[in-house]
Amino acid sequence: MNFISCKPGRSRKEREEDNLCTSSPNVNDEYLEAFRTKSYIEIYNKAQGQFGKTISTTRLSSSTSSSPLPFAMHLTEHLLEPRQEIITSMIQGLKLHHLLVDYFEASLEASLCCDKILEGIHSMRLANRRIARVVMLSKRVHDGTNNKNDQTLKDSIYKELDSLALQHNPFSIISTMKFQDIHDRYIELLHRLKSKRRRTQRRLALKRFCKRVGGIALIISHVAILIALLVFCFHSIVGMVAAPTIVCGLVGLFMKRIKKRKHASFGTSSSERLSDQLDVAAKGVYILINDLDTMSRMVKRLHDEVEHRKAMADVCVKNMKSEIWKQVMREFHEHESSFLDQLEELEEHVYLCFLTINRSRRLVMQEIMEKEH
Repeated sequence: MNFISCKPGRSRKEREEDNLCTSSPNVNDEYLEAFRTKSYIEIYNKAQGQFGKTISTTRLSSSTSSSPLPFAMHLTEHLLEPRQEIITSMIQGLKLHHLLVDYFEASLEASLCCDKILEGIHSMRLANRRIARVVMLSKRVHDGTNNKNDQTLKDSIYKELDSLALQHNPFSIISTMKFQDIHDRYIELLHRLKSKRRRTQRRLALKRFCKRVGGIALIISHVAILIALLVFCFHSIVGMVAAPTIVCGLVGLFMKRIKKRKHASFGTSSSERLSDQLDVAAKGVYILINDLDTMSRMVKRLHDEVEHRKAMADVCVKNMKSEIWKQVMREFHEHESSFLDQLEELEEHVYLCFLTINRSRRLVMQEIMEKEH
């Protein structure tokens, strides 16, 4: 952390800039702290364990079949909580508002989107071994440690570069248009959730206002009756005898109604329950939108980087000049560490997105189940 000394006589702008600088490490600390939580470690270990099983199954199937199976993770089945079958059962058993059903479907779709991104990451790591092999071969040619086989090594390099130029971009599985479509639909869902909650809040406010007006009217009516009885008592002997009984009866009825109103105020109406549920769901969708937007930018950057690598490999193969492939190899080597860091950063964000999806789904489900009992 950077410690900035506070000097007297500094301008307000300088102090604000210092505060901004000192707050940045705090944000980074909070960001890093998210990766140290027990929930994140659990979901990471669960994903890595399932990834190992998927790799083993893929290798076994590839060894017993002439055509290898497509790489697929399907981590949603193992990481999504509460599990989708539980949510489906709850939806069928309870009369949930259709917007809450839409929320759970959106969270499932976001989880499947994270699944696809992880597939792209792990496919890219497997494909990246080709680049590592090419760089290693190029160093042997460049160092001249095996001059007799230089041409053989160059042929191997061009063969690997040709395969690299023709390989499918793993990050094409989720296009920019797909992300934009998801973003637009989630924005629409967020607006509908907030709009429905505002309408529900207005109805609740109107209902509370009507109750207050009704309570005031009830008090006024009882006071008017009591005054009328007192007037009657002064003008009638019979009224003087009957008035205490009537007054006590009216007072008892009045107190009974007040107790009923107080007891009703402690309960939670269906509109209040719906308002709370919509509020939690809207917050969950808002977080989903931000997470997916962040991952969309990261996927786009990696997609463009892979396309750039493929283009360089294609140019190298078509020109067949040693100066060009040496320059390409140098660029591959210089950017390899940065590229792997970007892959790791994206993977961390995917696991964080799984974590926030699960937390949001649990909160919405908890809100539904608590208010139903």
